[in-house]
Amino acid sequence: MELALPPQSRLRRAALALAVLGGGGVWLPAAHGFTAAIDAGNRALFLQVGAGTMTGGNFNNRGTPGNNTTVNLVSVTVTAAQLGSGTALPMATDSTVTISPWDGFAFCTSPATTGQVYVGGFYRVPGTSTAGAASLTVTTQANLTNTAGETIPFSTIAWTSSGNSDNTPTIPSGTFAGGAQSLLSITRNTWFESCLAFRYLNTQLVPAGTFSGTATYTLTAP
Repeated sequence: MELALPPQSRLRRAALALAVLGGGGVWLPAAHGFTAAIDAGNRALFLQVGAGTMTGGNFNNRGTPGNNTTVNLVSVTVTAAQLGSGTALPMATDSTVTISPWDGFAFCTSPATTGQVYVGGFYRVPGTSTAGAASLTVTTQANLTNTAGETIPFSTIAWTSSGNSDNTPTIPSGTFAGGAQSLLSITRNTWFESCLAFRYLNTQLVPAGTFSGTATYTLTAP
Protein backbone atom coordinates (compact mmCIF):
# COMPACT_ATOMS: atom_id res chain seq x y z
CA MET A 1 0.00 0.00 0.00
CA GLU A 2 1.20 3.48 -0.73
CA LEU A 3 0.15 6.84 0.66
CA ALA A 4 1.93 9.87 -0.82
CA LEU A 5 1.75 13.32 0.81
CA PRO A 6 3.73 16.42 -0.35
CA PRO A 7 4.49 19.28 2.12
CA GLN A 8 1.43 20.74 3.83
CA SER A 9 1.39 23.97 1.82
CA ARG A 10 1.05 21.97 -1.39
CA LEU A 11 -1.31 19.38 -2.87
CA ARG A 12 -1.37 16.11 -0.97
CA ARG A 13 -1.60 12.74 -2.63
CA ALA A 14 -2.52 9.39 -1.10
CA ALA A 15 -2.16 6.03 -2.78
CA LEU A 16 -3.03 2.55 -1.60
CA ALA A 17 -1.80 -0.51 -3.51
CA LEU A 18 -3.77 -3.72 -2.97
CA ALA A 19 -1.88 -6.96 -3.52
CA VAL A 20 -3.18 -10.52 -3.51
CA LEU A 21 -0.70 -13.22 -2.55
CA GLY A 22 0.24 -15.08 -5.73
CA GLY A 23 -1.27 -12.48 -8.09
CA GLY A 24 -4.69 -11.25 -9.15
CA GLY A 25 -5.84 -14.84 -9.71
CA VAL A 26 -4.57 -17.97 -7.99
CA TRP A 27 -5.49 -21.47 -9.21
CA LEU A 28 -4.62 -24.28 -6.79
CA PRO A 29 -5.61 -27.80 -7.99
CA ALA A 30 -5.57 -30.33 -5.18
CA ALA A 31 -26.80 -16.23 -3.55
CA HIS A 32 -27.11 -12.72 -4.36
CA GLY A 33 -25.30 -11.67 -1.54
CA PHE A 34 -23.56 -13.10 -4.20
CA THR A 35 -22.80 -16.75 -3.75
CA ALA A 36 -23.63 -19.60 -6.12
CA ALA A 37 -23.39 -23.36 -5.87
CA ILE A 38 -20.81 -24.98 -8.16
CA ASP A 39 -20.36 -28.61 -9.20
CA ALA A 40 -18.28 -30.79 -6.92
CA GLY A 41 -14.95 -31.84 -8.39
CA ASN A 42 -11.24 -32.06 -7.75
CA ARG A 43 -10.19 -30.08 -4.69
CA ALA A 44 -9.45 -26.50 -5.75
CA LEU A 45 -9.32 -22.87 -4.60
CA PHE A 46 -9.53 -19.77 -6.79
CA LEU A 47 -9.19 -16.16 -5.64
CA GLN A 48 -9.30 -13.03 -7.82
CA VAL A 49 -8.61 -9.52 -6.47
CA GLY A 50 -8.89 -6.88 -9.19
CA ALA A 51 -7.47 -8.22 -12.45
CA GLY A 52 -7.61 -11.99 -12.97
CA THR A 53 -7.50 -14.67 -15.66
CA MET A 54 -10.29 -16.96 -16.85
CA THR A 55 -9.78 -18.67 -20.22
CA GLY A 56 -12.24 -20.56 -22.42
CA GLY A 57 -15.33 -18.66 -21.28
CA ASN A 58 -16.90 -18.00 -17.90
CA PHE A 59 -16.41 -20.49 -15.07
CA ASN A 60 -20.03 -21.68 -15.21
CA ASN A 61 -19.40 -22.58 -18.88
CA ARG A 62 -16.22 -24.58 -18.26
CA GLY A 63 -13.85 -21.62 -18.15
CA THR A 64 -10.43 -22.35 -16.67
CA PRO A 65 -8.91 -20.10 -13.97
CA GLY A 66 -5.28 -19.08 -14.32
CA ASN A 67 -2.59 -17.13 -12.50
CA ASN A 68 -2.43 -13.34 -12.93
CA THR A 69 0.41 -11.32 -11.38
CA THR A 70 -1.25 -7.90 -11.72
CA VAL A 71 -1.32 -5.80 -8.53
CA ASN A 72 -3.97 -3.09 -8.74
CA LEU A 73 -3.66 0.36 -7.15
CA VAL A 74 -6.18 2.56 -5.38
CA SER A 75 -5.40 6.22 -4.73
CA VAL A 76 -6.78 9.58 -3.64
CA THR A 77 -5.61 13.19 -3.94
CA VAL A 78 -6.08 15.27 -0.80
CA THR A 79 -5.86 19.06 -1.00
CA ALA A 80 -4.42 21.18 1.81
CA ALA A 81 -7.91 22.47 2.56
CA GLN A 82 -9.25 18.91 2.92
CA LEU A 83 -6.44 17.46 5.02
CA GLY A 84 -7.63 16.12 8.37
CA SER A 85 -11.14 17.49 7.94
CA GLY A 86 -12.81 14.24 8.98
CA THR A 87 -14.60 13.98 5.64
CA ALA A 88 -13.80 10.60 4.10
CA LEU A 89 -12.44 10.75 0.55
CA PRO A 90 -13.24 8.09 -2.07
CA MET A 91 -10.24 6.38 -3.63
CA ALA A 92 -9.79 5.71 -7.35
CA THR A 93 -8.40 2.46 -8.77
CA ASP A 94 -6.53 1.33 -11.87
CA SER A 95 -8.55 -1.90 -11.93
CA THR A 96 -10.91 -2.10 -14.91
CA VAL A 97 -12.77 -5.29 -13.89
CA THR A 98 -16.57 -5.06 -14.00
CA ILE A 99 -17.55 -8.52 -15.30
CA SER A 100 -17.96 -11.54 -13.05
CA PRO A 101 -15.76 -14.44 -14.25
CA TRP A 102 -18.45 -16.74 -12.86
CA ASP A 103 -21.15 -15.94 -15.46
CA GLY A 104 -20.19 -12.75 -17.33
CA PHE A 105 -22.66 -10.55 -15.42
CA ALA A 106 -21.71 -6.86 -15.05
CA PHE A 107 -21.35 -7.18 -11.29
CA CYS A 108 -19.18 -4.13 -10.50
CA THR A 109 -20.01 -0.58 -11.64
CA SER A 110 -17.34 1.19 -13.71
CA PRO A 111 -14.20 1.37 -11.51
CA ALA A 112 -13.28 4.61 -13.28
CA THR A 113 -16.22 6.32 -11.54
CA THR A 114 -16.74 4.20 -8.40
CA GLY A 115 -13.26 2.93 -7.52
CA GLN A 116 -14.68 -0.59 -7.09
CA VAL A 117 -12.25 -3.52 -6.96
CA TYR A 118 -13.64 -6.97 -7.78
CA VAL A 119 -12.97 -9.73 -5.21
CA GLY A 120 -14.28 -13.24 -5.86
CA GLY A 121 -13.51 -16.90 -6.27
CA PHE A 122 -14.50 -20.40 -5.23
CA TYR A 123 -13.81 -23.38 -2.98
CA ARG A 124 -14.42 -26.83 -4.49
CA VAL A 125 -14.03 -30.37 -3.14
CA PRO A 126 -15.17 -33.83 -4.31
CA GLY A 127 -18.86 -34.57 -3.91
CA THR A 128 -18.35 -37.09 -1.12
CA SER A 129 -16.18 -34.75 0.94
CA THR A 130 -17.32 -33.55 4.36
CA ALA A 131 -14.66 -30.82 4.48
CA GLY A 132 -15.49 -27.67 6.40
CA ALA A 133 -15.68 -24.12 5.08
CA ALA A 134 -12.86 -22.13 3.48
CA SER A 135 -11.83 -18.75 4.91
CA LEU A 136 -11.12 -15.44 3.18
CA THR A 137 -8.77 -13.16 5.12
CA VAL A 138 -6.88 -9.92 4.54
CA THR A 139 -3.59 -9.08 6.23
CA THR A 140 -1.88 -5.69 6.52
CA GLN A 141 0.92 -4.16 8.54
CA ALA A 142 -0.05 -1.90 11.44
CA ASN A 143 0.88 1.22 9.47
CA LEU A 144 1.68 2.66 6.08
CA THR A 145 5.26 4.00 6.27
CA ASN A 146 7.31 6.59 4.36
CA THR A 147 11.07 6.66 3.73
CA ALA A 148 11.61 8.82 6.82
CA GLY A 149 10.02 6.15 9.01
CA GLU A 150 6.88 8.18 9.68
CA THR A 151 3.61 6.27 9.77
CA ILE A 152 -0.10 6.47 9.08
CA PRO A 153 -2.32 3.72 10.57
CA PHE A 154 -3.80 1.21 8.14
CA SER A 155 -7.04 1.79 10.01
CA THR A 156 -7.40 5.09 8.13
CA ILE A 157 -8.50 3.04 5.09
CA ALA A 158 -12.03 1.56 4.93
CA TRP A 159 -14.14 -0.09 2.26
CA THR A 160 -17.78 -0.40 1.23
CA SER A 161 -18.87 -3.74 -0.22
CA SER A 162 -21.58 -4.02 -2.88
CA GLY A 163 -22.46 -5.59 -6.23
CA ASN A 164 -25.10 -5.01 -8.87
CA SER A 165 -28.31 -6.89 -7.93
CA ASP A 166 -26.62 -7.81 -4.64
CA ASN A 167 -28.95 -6.61 -1.86
CA THR A 168 -26.79 -8.01 0.93
CA PRO A 169 -23.02 -7.68 0.35
CA THR A 170 -21.24 -11.02 0.44
CA ILE A 171 -17.99 -9.67 1.90
CA PRO A 172 -18.96 -7.30 4.73
CA SER A 173 -17.98 -3.64 4.57
CA GLY A 174 -15.21 -2.76 7.02
CA THR A 175 -11.96 -1.04 7.94
CA PHE A 176 -8.41 -2.37 7.87
CA ALA A 177 -7.31 -3.25 11.41
CA GLY A 178 -3.55 -3.52 10.92
CA GLY A 179 -3.00 -7.28 11.10
CA ALA A 180 -4.92 -10.37 10.00
CA GLN A 181 -8.70 -10.02 9.57
CA SER A 182 -11.29 -12.67 8.79
CA LEU A 183 -13.65 -11.46 6.04
CA LEU A 184 -15.81 -14.40 4.97
CA SER A 185 -16.48 -18.10 5.49
CA ILE A 186 -17.10 -19.94 2.19
CA THR A 187 -19.09 -23.17 2.17
CA ARG A 188 -17.59 -25.96 0.06
CA ASN A 189 -18.61 -26.03 -3.62
CA THR A 190 -19.53 -22.33 -3.59
CA TRP A 191 -18.55 -19.29 -5.72
CA PHE A 192 -18.51 -15.90 -3.95
CA GLU A 193 -17.92 -12.29 -5.07
CA SER A 194 -18.16 -8.63 -4.02
CA CYS A 195 -17.04 -5.22 -5.30
CA LEU A 196 -15.03 -3.20 -2.75
CA ALA A 197 -14.82 0.61 -2.93
CA PHE A 198 -12.09 2.05 -0.70
CA ARG A 199 -11.94 5.42 1.07
CA TYR A 200 -9.39 7.38 3.09
CA LEU A 201 -10.99 8.41 6.40
CA ASN A 202 -8.93 11.64 6.58
CA THR A 203 -9.30 12.14 10.33
CA GLN A 204 -5.83 13.47 11.18
CA LEU A 205 -3.01 15.78 10.07
CA VAL A 206 -0.16 13.72 8.66
CA PRO A 207 3.45 14.44 7.68
CA ALA A 208 4.67 14.81 4.10
CA GLY A 209 6.01 11.82 2.19
CA THR A 210 5.04 8.66 0.34
CA PHE A 211 3.62 6.03 2.67
CA SER A 212 3.54 2.42 1.49
CA GLY A 213 2.43 -1.05 2.53
CA THR A 214 0.51 -4.10 1.23
CA ALA A 215 -2.86 -5.70 1.85
CA THR A 216 -2.69 -9.42 1.14
CA TYR A 217 -5.95 -11.30 0.51
CA THR A 218 -5.76 -15.04 1.14
CA LEU A 219 -8.23 -17.90 0.61
CA THR A 220 -7.49 -21.01 2.69
CA ALA A 221 -9.34 -24.30 3.15
CA PRO A 222 -9.16 -27.09 5.76
